[in-house]
Amino acid sequence: MLQNGLPKWLLRTVALLFLSLSRTVAVTVLETLPGYPGKLPFMLETGYISVGDLDDIQLFYYFIESEGDPVRDPLLLWLTGGPGCSGFSGLVYEIGPLTFDYASFNGSLPTFLDNPYSWTKVASIIFLDEPVGTGFSYSTTQEGYYSTDKTSAVAVYQFLRKWLIEHPRFSKVPLYTSGDSYSGMIVPQVALLIHKGNAAGLQPQIELQGYILGNPVTDSHSDQNSRVPYAYQVGLISSELYKSISENCNGEYIYPDISNSSCMADIELVARCTINICDAAILEPKCSFDKPNEEFGRLGGLNWGGKKFFDDDYDRDRDFSSSSASRIGTRWCRNSNYVLSYIWANDETVQEALGIRNGSIPNWMRCNKSLAYDYDLNSTVSYHFELISAGYRALVYSGDHDMLIPHVGTQSWLFSLNMTVVDTWRPWFVDGQISGYTVKSTIDIGDGMTYATVKGAGHTAPEYNPKECLRMVDRFLSRYAL
Repeated sequence: MLQNGLPKWLLRTVALLFLSLSRTVAVTVLETLPGYPGKLPFMLETGYISVGDLDDIQLFYYFIESEGDPVRDPLLLWLTGGPGCSGFSGLVYEIGPLTFDYASFNGSLPTFLDNPYSWTKVASIIFLDEPVGTGFSYSTTQEGYYSTDKTSAVAVYQFLRKWLIEHPRFSKVPLYTSGDSYSGMIVPQVALLIHKGNAAGLQPQIELQGYILGNPVTDSHSDQNSRVPYAYQVGLISSELYKSISENCNGEYIYPDISNSSCMADIELVARCTINICDAAILEPKCSFDKPNEEFGRLGGLNWGGKKFFDDDYDRDRDFSSSSASRIGTRWCRNSNYVLSYIWANDETVQEALGIRNGSIPNWMRCNKSLAYDYDLNSTVSYHFELISAGYRALVYSGDHDMLIPHVGTQSWLFSLNMTVVDTWRPWFVDGQISGYTVKSTIDIGDGMTYATVKGAGHTAPEYNPKECLRMVDRFLSRYAL
């Protein structure tokens, strides 16, 4: 039977094809945003891009154009850690142009203030919800929800290629893959995929210049193992205990010999000294008050969260209702700030404004800790070596009050690359004050790697020291020395 001169089966096929294509890329441009007074002073775009062999994975993103010159300023692809923490967390708590107005919050829809230290002052930024199951990203198939370190990187690479095809005016803009915390396992992989894709002649050619990482998970074992020497350096354990545990455990604190009673006794003492310290920022209150576990020393090593590097379980077992949030203030803790993101992102008017597909997710979470995720990569140190050897630029920074991924562990793998130091260890300054310390190294060609500590900052350094981190990234992107 014909309809408008065409067979029904052909019309159905065309309709299905159109639906498939329409779901490959879906974009919403926002001039206003619930909670923000008046018109947005920047260009905000949200959308989905489908990836995967069946285009069943729908990755959601927030894109904000540079407030300077979008066609000349660099483009950052920002991945928040976890794995499973939304790009919105990076946007509103770290480097984006908006921050919540905590002082005015009364339990209703949270409102926003402008962030004067947004990295969008100097770059355009794509904040991506990845891997699938993070934030507003979802899959149309059950199988699509399973992801790993390696498949996540491939999905991000596919996303970026499709995004650039849909945004051709950014195809020649200098690109930096970026992120913090667990994205240290993903960002170098994505950068290397881009490098190899460009070398193979894939189009469009992506103008990768380098990458930026903050307090990155790089080698899951050595990162965690460095917490003991860090605890000693900042005075959380005594010199006598550090000497004893170093000798008794032979420098192995995560997977010690459990038959070594002296080592296990020292591990239990270290655990008791640090269990109520806020790992993500050692000078701040700990948001969960776990009692020292009597099983420490008998079940294994210093079990500080395994391979998941969420910020000190800030979101664990919280009541995210507006009535609970309205009672914030009796005793400040950083996870009180995070409550507002749950209230805002789960609001129906907010999701409608963002273009969220009805029924795609049951409940938005800042960090989804129930992902079907396999940790299939133990270290990205070799990726760093390959990228720097290929001539790419890198900025790696560490908040020096972070005990989740201590700066001493990051410096250890940096030194293992045996790069040539071209700018020796020295302080760097903002407004005449020391903001941290920096060293720059290279391998034969290119600009090499700049490493910087951020003095006084915690795990997500821009959240703690926003002005200093903006100056840091501005100098790096402008190719000025810190």
